[in-house]
Amino acid sequence: MSQFKFSAGPWNLNEGVETFGPAVRNTVPFEEAVKKFKEIGISAVQFHDDDAVPNMNNMTIEEIKAEARNVKKILDKYGMEAEFVAPRLWMDPHTTDGGFTSNSKEDYEFAMWRAFRSIDIAKELGTNRIVLWLAREGTLCAESKNPVEKINQLIDSINKMLEYDKDIHILIESKPNEPIDRSYCGTIGHVMAVSAASIDPSRVEALLESAHAILAGLDPANEMAFALAFNKLGSVHLNDQNGIRYDQDKAFGSESLRNAFNQVKVLVENGYGKNGEYVGIDVKAMRTQKQDVGYKHLENSIKVVKLLEEKVAKFDYEFQKKCVAERDYEALEMYVMELLLNA
Repeated sequence: MSQFKFSAGPWNLNEGVETFGPAVRNTVPFEEAVKKFKEIGISAVQFHDDDAVPNMNNMTIEEIKAEARNVKKILDKYGMEAEFVAPRLWMDPHTTDGGFTSNSKEDYEFAMWRAFRSIDIAKELGTNRIVLWLAREGTLCAESKNPVEKINQLIDSINKMLEYDKDIHILIESKPNEPIDRSYCGTIGHVMAVSAASIDPSRVEALLESAHAILAGLDPANEMAFALAFNKLGSVHLNDQNGIRYDQDKAFGSESLRNAFNQVKVLVENGYGKNGEYVGIDVKAMRTQKQDVGYKHLENSIKVVKLLEEKVAKFDYEFQKKCVAERDYEALEMYVMELLLNA
C-alpha cells in the first residue's frame, strides 16, 4: 500500500513521435486514457489547457468553460480528479519567442489570455493548481532580450495570475534547457527566488521533475529537499534520464535505482502527500512499444515507487546513526547497496 496518490497526463500515453521519427502508435482517446489510468492505480489527471479544451483559441470564454465542464463529467464518471492545468504556450505560433517574456506585445497578451483561460478551466475541473512549465521563457540568442527586464516581466505575469483568482496556487516546473538553451528559471533555486519576489509567495510553489534536475547536472532528491525545506514542494514528476542528453522521460528508476531510492526516501521522510500533493508519473513509452502495451511504462514506474517505499520502510536508521557517528560512510553506502540488491 502506497502513501502516495498518483497522477499522469494524456501525453503519457503518447504516439512515439520524436525529432527523427513519426508516430508509431495511435492517439488514445481521452476517455479511454482516463479509464486506463484508473485501472492502473492513477487517481488524477494532469491537463494542459488544450487537453481539456482543444481548439480553445477559436472559442469564447463561456464556450471554453462549457467544454471544461464536459471534461469534468468524464472525470466524475471514473472517480478521477484533475491535479492541475498548464497553459501549453510553447506549442503555439504566438509564443515562438516565449510567452511571458516575449518581445512582442501582441504575443505577450496572447500568453496572458491563455494563462487566464487555464485558470478558468481549472476552476471548472475542480482544481486550484496551475502549472507553469516555462519552456520558451528565455532565449536562443543571448543578446535578443534584456534578461533583467524579462525576468521582472515574468514575475509581473505571475502576479497578474495571482490577482486574477485569489484561490489559485501556481506551481513552477523548472527546467534548464530544451527547447531553449538559456532558461530564466532553470532550477528549484530559481523557482524559490521567483516565489519570494511575487505578491503572494504562499501561492507560488515548485514542481520538480526528476529528469529536469538531471539535465541541470543536479541531484533530483536534493532539489526536492530544497523545496521541502521551504515548504514549497507542490508536486513532483518522477521519471528517469540517461545522462545529460535530450529530455527522455524514461520509466522511473530504469537508469539509476539508487537515485530513485533517494527521491522516494526524501518524500517519505518529509510526509509528502499528506496535504493532498500528488506523485506525478511523467514518463513516455519507448518507441518500440506496440499499441496494446503502450502503458507499461506507467505501471512499471508506479511499481518501482511502491517497491522503493518498502525499502525506505526497512531502512535501518539506527545503523545510519552509528555510521554517521563513526564517520564510516563506506559502511553506510554498502548498506544501502545491499538493501537495494536484497543482499
